[in-house]
This record gives sequence, structure tokens and C-alpha cells, in this order.
Amino acid sequence: MKVINVHEAKTQLSKLLEQVKSGEEIIIGKYGKPYARLVPFEKGERPLGILKEYLSEEACKKLADAMLEPTDQDSLEAWEGKYSS
Repeated sequence: MKVINVHEAKTQLSKLLEQVKSGEEIIIGKYGKPYARLVPFEKGERPLGILKEYLSEEACKKLADAMLEPTDQDSLEAWEGKYSS
């Protein structure tokens, strides 16, 4: 397991992501203490926190899939308050 400091992580993020993609786990340290862990993203790993208590598993999966879809321009502008009707 590799431990690197925040500054190094910022300057070498692309390289670190490639290492993680190949299966390596990387720990990012802050002030000499472990702070975060970079691990490969597993397909189907979409935590929804508290929503799991209120929605069925199928509804959670649909919501998670929808959240990963790109936002169309009109919706994005409405969200940012730029939409005028």
C-alpha cells in the first residue's frame, strides 16, 4: 500500500488514478496521518446512504443510474438559476 502526501497527490493525480485502475490501493496523507484512500471503483457500487431505508432496492438502482447520466443543458441552466421561462 502506497502512502503519499496531499501535494504529491494533487500534482500526480492522473498517474495515481492509473495505478488505482490497475488494482493498487493508495493512501493520501495529510500532516503525516492517513487521510483518504484511493481504490478502484467497482461497477454497481453506488451508495445512496439514508435513501436505502426509504426506497426499494430496485428504486435505489434506478436513482443511482439516473444520477450518473449526463444532465441536459436546459436542466443544468435551471439548476444554476439561469433558466427563464
